[in-house]
Amino acid sequence: MHDLRTMIAKQYGHIPCEAGMLNSMVLAYVGDAVFELYVRTMLVDAHDSKAGELHRMSASRVRASAQARAAKGVLPELTEGELAVYKRARNAKSNTMPKNAEPEDYSYATAFEAVIGFSYLSGDEARALYLMKRALEIEAVEDKQRPRPYKG
Repeated sequence: MHDLRTMIAKQYGHIPCEAGMLNSMVLAYVGDAVFELYVRTMLVDAHDSKAGELHRMSASRVRASAQARAAKGVLPELTEGELAVYKRARNAKSNTMPKNAEPEDYSYATAFEAVIGFSYLSGDEARALYLMKRALEIEAVEDKQRPRPYKG
């Protein structure tokens, strides 16, 4: 399989490590970046807006409270392996806490990000895409900026 992770590792002569062996906070670290990229890409393709407005729209989707609601919503859809990652990350102790996040929201958001990171690092990008799409459907944020019309 030639997923993005494998191609990146190959460029540097690295061998990708087993995703299931990584610390849950490391999985969340990667999942945070993957979800942010997913949201930004979706917004760029959907809206004809300036960077500042795109950032505001992105922030409403990736903040801890939104991710926590999405995490609780996708919970019944998780596989056994994903559920184990989710629980491990949700219960992990973090040394940092965002200023504007409630501790419970932060732990659920971290769990969601860890599952995304796990899927991505396992090479199951289709699963990561599905879970991120479901998260945005569950959270269903309305944008002030109207979507650009489809020009198919």
